[in-house]
Amino acid sequence: MAATGVTTLRLASFNINGIKARLPRLLEWLEETRPAVACLQEIKTADEGFPAAEFEKIGYGAIWHGQKGFNGVAMLADGQQPVEVQRGLAGEPEDEHSRYLEADVFGLRVAGIYLPNGNPVPGPKFDYKLRWMERLRRRMAAIAAEEVPAAILGDFNVIPEDKDVWAPAAMASDALMQPESRDAYARLLADGWTDALDTLNPRGGVWTFWDYQAGAWQRDHGFRIDHALLSPELADRLVAAGVDKDHRGREKASDHAPVWVEVRAEP
Repeated sequence: MAATGVTTLRLASFNINGIKARLPRLLEWLEETRPAVACLQEIKTADEGFPAAEFEKIGYGAIWHGQKGFNGVAMLADGQQPVEVQRGLAGEPEDEHSRYLEADVFGLRVAGIYLPNGNPVPGPKFDYKLRWMERLRRRMAAIAAEEVPAAILGDFNVIPEDKDVWAPAAMASDALMQPESRDAYARLLADGWTDALDTLNPRGGVWTFWDYQAGAWQRDHGFRIDHALLSPELADRLVAAGVDKDHRGREKASDHAPVWVEVRAEP
């Protein structure tokens, strides 16, 4: 995607579930699919442990916002260095979780997010999830006000509708499917953002996550929680969107599959 004359840009998101444990799988995916931008979640490493040199070897510039053992987000760009705009969300100065990273790259504003899971429900973790979603909404509104082509990519930890899960009853008590979670997600779309995967797969049945337990992968018991939201300026350039599902079935894989969108590149 770094080459001249490219007509589309592929923007991708991958919850890698531990960058050190999955580094071979991650490098394999990058070289096979070559996204222009890759937003990573759950890197689970402190800043000093991030393997930037490994990405440089295959032509990717990187920025990252790490946290030892938990959370953590990063952004990779093919042949470019993302220019960081913001890390973290305003509104709770005491919040030390590494979950948000925003940059300018390839003429776009791109944010990678790892939204809180929120379980168990009810409880303080669910309350934190809902507050975080409201803080995200405020930041997305600020981005929208700039009228720049923008994409918000990542693990949103929200199953938007029943069509986005293999069996709604199986997840009914989970934070990912609570009415409050879904309403907060719906408000982002009502603000003018486009859910790219849903737009191109309106019947649903597209999964991005399969639990390690109970043979979920083998039985295709999955759900969609990894999303790509596009601003009006970028949604007009949407060409394709999908999930690199086969990467979930590889040895020592993450429990998520990468999601991606392709948009027309500006001349």
